[in-house]
Amino acid sequence: MAAKKTAPKGGYTAESITVLEGLEAVRRRPGMYIGTTGPTGLHHLIWEVFDNSRDEAMGGFANDIEVALLPGNRIRVVDNGRGIPVEIHPKTKVSTLETVMTILHAGGKFGGDGYKVSGGLHGVGVSVVNALSTHVRAEVHRDGGTFEQEYKSGGKPIGKTRKIGSSDRTGTIITFTPDPSIFPIIEFNWDTIVEHLRQQAYLVRGLRITVLDLRNVAKIDDTESYYLRDRGLEAPSMTFYFEGGLRSLVEFVNRHQEVLHKNVFYAEKEQDNVGVEIALQYVDDISSRISAFANNIYTAEGGMHLTGFKTALTRTINNYVKKSAGKDTGEAFTGDDVLEGLTAVVSVKLREIQFEGQTKAKLGSVEARGAVEAVFSETFAAFLEEHPDDARTIVSKAVLAMKARKAAKAAKDSVLRKGALEGLSLPGKLADCQVKNAAEAELFIVEGDSAGGTAKAGRDRRTQAVLPLRGKILNVERARIDKMLSSEQIKNLVVALGTAIGDVFDLSKLRYHKIIIATDADVDGAHIRTLILTLMYRHFRPVIDGGFLYIAQPPLYKIKKGKEVFYAYTEEQKISIAGKGEIQPETPDSEGEEEAEGKKTKTAKLSVQRYKGLGEMNAEELKETTMDVNNRILQQVTIEDALEADKTFDILMGTDVSSRKSFIQTHAKEATLDV
Repeated sequence: MAAKKTAPKGGYTAESITVLEGLEAVRRRPGMYIGTTGPTGLHHLIWEVFDNSRDEAMGGFANDIEVALLPGNRIRVVDNGRGIPVEIHPKTKVSTLETVMTILHAGGKFGGDGYKVSGGLHGVGVSVVNALSTHVRAEVHRDGGTFEQEYKSGGKPIGKTRKIGSSDRTGTIITFTPDPSIFPIIEFNWDTIVEHLRQQAYLVRGLRITVLDLRNVAKIDDTESYYLRDRGLEAPSMTFYFEGGLRSLVEFVNRHQEVLHKNVFYAEKEQDNVGVEIALQYVDDISSRISAFANNIYTAEGGMHLTGFKTALTRTINNYVKKSAGKDTGEAFTGDDVLEGLTAVVSVKLREIQFEGQTKAKLGSVEARGAVEAVFSETFAAFLEEHPDDARTIVSKAVLAMKARKAAKAAKDSVLRKGALEGLSLPGKLADCQVKNAAEAELFIVEGDSAGGTAKAGRDRRTQAVLPLRGKILNVERARIDKMLSSEQIKNLVVALGTAIGDVFDLSKLRYHKIIIATDADVDGAHIRTLILTLMYRHFRPVIDGGFLYIAQPPLYKIKKGKEVFYAYTEEQKISIAGKGEIQPETPDSEGEEEAEGKKTKTAKLSVQRYKGLGEMNAEELKETTMDVNNRILQQVTIEDALEADKTFDILMGTDVSSRKSFIQTHAKEATLDV
């Protein structure tokens, strides 16, 4: 019996696809299309294929997406959308599926009628994934049939699009294998994928997203069923579905916080052809957590939609206070006052979208600002009127923030008048470098005077500066600037950096383009490193974003084999060098004897020294292993997921003890213990 022919939904046909240019340059310069060939770019391949399926959901044509990690570094993405058209394209004279898969900027997002709203990186989508894979298989279900085409390295079609059977479904399955000649390391991170897909599920209300880790499932045939979750395979899996949309996302972000009002503000409305969706809630904290999205793309640097939101927030709260008091109440709240303790998500959807720069980090579409201002001003004013208890709580929070701002400003002004943050008097403990060019200069932040003395003796005086910190610095997670600047250790660090802090922060005045945290390899050293990272994340975030912050990795062991000296940075390296046997104590007699074929031969005796801190090294050892640019190991501090990083700092450095205990119990097995 023939399967029932399913008509395409939404008029999605070959005429919906517009062709702009070919694929030639992608393999030669992949960084131009996916940003990097490192882990971020590798995972971006998944996002590109997923975004096509998500755009179908945003258009109302799909509600179920599955992402599966398969053996052999394969990724499989499935949706129940309309299915990519398969008929011959009038311009390319090949199937529309082949056109979409092999020609750059060919899709329903470029002037055709395929999508009203879409995301994706530069719109290049699946064709770039195809170009950067060794093998891709596209399976399409539509028009009552199942169609297939495969592609080999570089996106070259293997034969033509062909019908392989009948189907009563509609949708698309894309399976791809990244090319190891493009990506030096192909290791997909489960947590990274889960966090990204969870966020996308919040942003598209009513969309079901399933992710499966089938990498350890032997002999899996991924063509046996449409959704692999239906196979009942025993493997890690997560499913996300949120009817609450952004409201659910705000509740998720605040799950470790003490919320100040139970009602989460939520609004969704279209204004001047711009879809606006906003959710917010205040918590008992001094930091704000605002995430902004444009067509479901996270805009890390904000843009017009965020500007409109902040303007409307300040104006609406000030207007509410005046209206409630029945008169002018004097000094108005500033933007900083009303942002304190705020968790908010702002999402806009536009048909024609403009970003500033190629990274899509900042929205440039001017119409988004007016639309967000209009929608939020109206709906938030109504929320404050309808929820007077919540309104009083929000206003009280802003009043406290205003008082604290004034106190902090007074303290900061006092410091500024003394010139401490203007670079007029560098800290006495700072051993500065000779070079004045920040691009060449490095600052080592070390733990205590002992390590400081060793580092100063072992450094390159021309380019390397050393700042020893005494003990553990203040936990700044919930500290205001006035309290921070009363800490001598933090003030020394701020002065040494040269950027100042708070609203007078200026990244262009950063005195060192490599700021290196070099603490001891023990529990106390890890704690001090975490405190410094908290300070940098909360108050010097542009330093991290600019790629200027690093963590030094000093060796854990010094191993002597006779006259040879080795350094081991991990337990595995120590075992590789020294073996698993019992380590002999170091003695003046460095050789032992063993019998071999009736003759005595001498073997080098082994000694291992465990470094507990940098102060235990002499200057030459520290220079050779940790400070010499030719030998040292530095880890650059980056922030791949700001929301996840913010949550982790909240848990580890905040006041919620139960959440911190749960985090430690969950991740205990990942810790390297010094016992």
